[in-house]
Parts: sequence; structure tokens; C-alpha cells
Amino acid sequence: MIRLAAYTILRSGSATALCDVDRHADELGVDARDRGLLRRIIGTELRRRATLRSIVHAVAPALKNVELITHLHVALAQALFLDRIPPHEVLSECSEAVRTTLGPSKVRIAREFLKSIYERLENAQSLDPRRDLVGRNLSFREPVFRDPAQHPLLWAEEALSMPAPLLKRWTARHGEQRAHALARLALDEPPLSMCVVRGERAHVARELASLGVNAREGLHGRILLAPSTSVELVTSSAPFTEGRLMLQGESALRAAEALQARPGEELLHLCATATSARSPLAEGSEAQRAEFGEALGTRTFDGVLVDAPCSDTGVLAQRPEARWRFGPAFRAELAQVQTRWIERAAELVRPLGRMVWSTCALEPEENRRLIEAFLARHAHWSLAEERESQPDVELAQERGVGPVDGGYCARLVRR
Repeated sequence: MIRLAAYTILRSGSATALCDVDRHADELGVDARDRGLLRRIIGTELRRRATLRSIVHAVAPALKNVELITHLHVALAQALFLDRIPPHEVLSECSEAVRTTLGPSKVRIAREFLKSIYERLENAQSLDPRRDLVGRNLSFREPVFRDPAQHPLLWAEEALSMPAPLLKRWTARHGEQRAHALARLALDEPPLSMCVVRGERAHVARELASLGVNAREGLHGRILLAPSTSVELVTSSAPFTEGRLMLQGESALRAAEALQARPGEELLHLCATATSARSPLAEGSEAQRAEFGEALGTRTFDGVLVDAPCSDTGVLAQRPEARWRFGPAFRAELAQVQTRWIERAAELVRPLGRMVWSTCALEPEENRRLIEAFLARHAHWSLAEERESQPDVELAQERGVGPVDGGYCARLVRR
């Protein structure tokens, strides 16, 4: 049932496949354990999609049936990247899912393909980048990826599962080594980042520990990091349900803090949807949340935090599907949307008030260049502060710190 649900979600073409997991799980009556497996399968397919596509093409180049290929992606995600799933279970579950959706005639093809995969695998790295699975102690006996010496961007797209346009941009700005490091960081689900809204961080950590959640302190004094598999335990815990704890990355938290909220002020958090992460602002201030386009009349505010729509390139480990929509058409549309957002937000700020522009993107045209263009159009605004950060998931996993998210924020003041 779990593999069939994964196939259904992936074949839906949803731009928010990971967010759809809970809805499908509720409809199917899936328990917490299987819900976690479903989320890991979907997340792994999204993070490793280009790698899975390359493997299917290398082993079965004539295979064109999109529905069957999706089933094989689900099976490969388990066979190659999820531990403790034995081959016979992968074969059995895949066969049943194929039989249910595509009929018995396709079962033989799926089984022969998966058996061929297991026959070609070696439980060690070969040190040949055309054969090795990045981040896994596995390799293929024959090449499945391009030669990086001849096609470095295409190899990186296939082996690191990051679209070449993004890698090319990152390489131009940061160099190949850092570009590859950013891509590698997005291959695995990062630790769960949480912000302590009220109370002592150590006390909240002890509460979570009593539930079996090993939460570690992050770099920021209000951030806790926990294993990604503990999300259900965290969101059902007392600190979370009582509003003392929220899911939030360090970069996003620092953006909220950049507003420098003070008691007695009227503040607005302008966001894309009602489910956007809450922002811990100053106690005693009057904070209002509004979706973009929501009617606010002529009301203005002392401060506006703009949680802007963006490319999500600073949180690709958490939102893996975002990498596959990145392209010229998307960027052009996004530029228009972001311009409308910042102009509307500026209208809501009182004289001598301030606005914080916040994204979880790493791209300059969504961040610094956008701010520079806004300031060039509005002489009565000035830049007071800006901050850009990149995710450091390895540090979060090894030392229990972070941040696990990247992004940008700028505080602008209206004169």
C-alpha cells in the first residue's frame, strides 16, 4: 500500500509532493510508522530523481513507459538509498503495485529490471565517478553516469541530481567545489530545525527527550535540531501544540529577528499562504498575519516582515521538488511576482517604519539585486542591514549545530 501511495503521489504531477503525503496517508489510514516510510520514499525520489533517471536509462534504454518508470523510481529509491529493505521485499512490493495499476503484463519487465540492478551492484565504492552512487557505499559494475572529465555539468546533474542550470550558476559564483557541496547537501533529508518561541531551550529539550526525541542545540540560542524522522513526535508534543515550539530554520528565524520588533508596535507578517511558518516577534506587539492580496484597507504598520515567494534554492534538502521547476520561464514569472510583493509591502509601512525582505533562496536576483532595484526606484527608502547565509547540513549532522537552511534578509527603513 505504501509503494502504491508513493506511485500515486508522484504520478499526480503535484508541485508539492512532500506536502501531499499527510493528505494521502489520512485517506488511506496509514499509521505513523508507515507514514514516515512514505515520506522518505517520496523525498528520496525527488532528491535523487536525475540519478534514478540515469540508472533506468543505462540499464533499460528502450523503456519509455512513464508509469512503469515511476514504479521503478519508487523501487530504486528503496533498493539504493533506504536501508534495511531486503531485495525480496522490494521485488514483491513493486510487483504488486505494478500489477494493481498497470496489469500483469508489466510485472515481468519490472522484476527483470530490478533483478538486473541487484546483479550489477557492488557493496563498495569503485572510485570511478561514472559508477559510484554519491553518498552511498555502492557502485555499479559498469558506468551509469557521464564522464566528468568530458561533461562535468552533465555528470553533476546525473550523479548529484541537481539541474545543470543551477549548478552552472552556483559554479560561476562560488566555484565548482562549493557548487558540488551545495548539491550534496541537498541529497539527504536534513535534521529537523525547531525554534523555541517561549521558555528555556534546555527545558524544551528535556520535554522532547522524555518523548524519545533527541534534540540538540543549534548555533542560534533558540534553535533545536532533532532527527528528521521525529517530526510526528515533535508536532504532537506539548511544547508544539501549546505554541512554545515551532518548526523553523535558523536563517528564517534571523530574518524575523531582523525586523527588530518592539512591544507596543503594530506589525505585519506578509506571507504566501496561511500555512507559512510563524514568526516569533516581540511579546507585547500587535502582530498580524496576512496572505498576499488579502484586503487590509488603508491600514499601515510599524514593521512588515515579507515572507516572499522564491525559488527555495536555500532549502532544497527540505523542499527537494523545487529544483525541478527552476528554469527561465519560472524565473521570469517569479521576478514579476516578487516585484509586486515588495511594492505592496512598502505601501503598508508607515513613515519611519521598516520592512524586512526575506527569502529562502540563494539567487542574487531574488535578494540583493532585487533590493538594489527597489532602492533605485524609491529614494525615501534606505538599506539598514542585510544578511545572507548558506545551509551547512553537514555541520548540523556532525556537531548538532547548523544552520540547515539558507536564505537572505534585508531590513529597509522608510525615511
